Amino acid sequence: MDLNQLEAFSAVMTIGSVTGAGRSLGRSQPAVSKALQDLEGELGYALFDRNGPRVTPTDKAFLLYEEVERSLVGLRTIRERALEIGREERQPIHLVATPALASTIAPAALKLIEKNGLPEHIHLRSASAEQVVHSVLHRTVSLGLTSLPVAHRGLDLHWIGQAPCVAVLRADSPLAALDVITVDVLRGERVITMSNRYRLRQRIDMALAQDKPLDVAIETNTSFNAVMAARAGLGVALVEPMTALGMPIEGLAVRPLAVNIPFYFGVVTPFGKPVGAVTQALIEAIETAARNILHGFVRRDAGDHDDLL
Repeated sequence: MDLNQLEAFSAVMTIGSVTGAGRSLGRSQPAVSKALQDLEGELGYALFDRNGPRVTPTDKAFLLYEEVERSLVGLRTIRERALEIGREERQPIHLVATPALASTIAPAALKLIEKNGLPEHIHLRSASAEQVVHSVLHRTVSLGLTSLPVAHRGLDLHWIGQAPCVAVLRADSPLAALDVITVDVLRGERVITMSNRYRLRQRIDMALAQDKPLDVAIETNTSFNAVMAARAGLGVALVEPMTALGMPIEGLAVRPLAVNIPFYFGVVTPFGKPVGAVTQALIEAIETAARNILHGFVRRDAGDHDDLL
């Protein structure tokens, strides 16, 4: 398989039609169709069910798509870097982070190092914790910010950030009059929280369930979804503090929890890869940004990972 085939496949998966993919790629519809047919011939299975100009991806196509996109991102990065070397530009920053960190801590840290001279190009991408780890392991990014645990070999964990989780609720809720949200208060409320039971959700359950499980009415994959559900009046959101404090939203109140539920995140780079001056400055700026945004922020050594988690 070649780049032409992979780009055609990615475009059709994204747009949903061969004609639209050809228009986006600047190719003819027959050229895109042939690239897809050649790719399917090499793979030995169909990627699309065809119905005129529109196509429906098969289950195998969805499984392949994620891998193809990661590969294309890597190839585009190489192409861009080759051009930058020719223009003698500074190496760009490639930063990937979970949505909560990408939308709060990361931009604040980039602003802090701006005075020292940022590269011409900055690539900031949000992804799930598992995708952040994958990107760093495959060295397609300079730096990753992810929730913990992250015990994978092939990563350099520079330090761990810790800050207490919070409750988010409508500002006009009677609970907004409380200074602290207790477990007893939550017992009578619809709770909105995270769905990944191997990360933050596990610590929330352990700290608050005690003798009786909480009434978790809504489970979601991002803190922002949980916060907006709380804004709609669907319940009380229990989330990490970055989204609640780093993205203040009108009509919402943020309150501490009576039980300390620590949220942990880590700063990671590819194992053994030298850290450049700009990346090192960014690692330090991330700590400063976290201290500025998060109440009760504590920096911990990377060696504390296993004991904490």
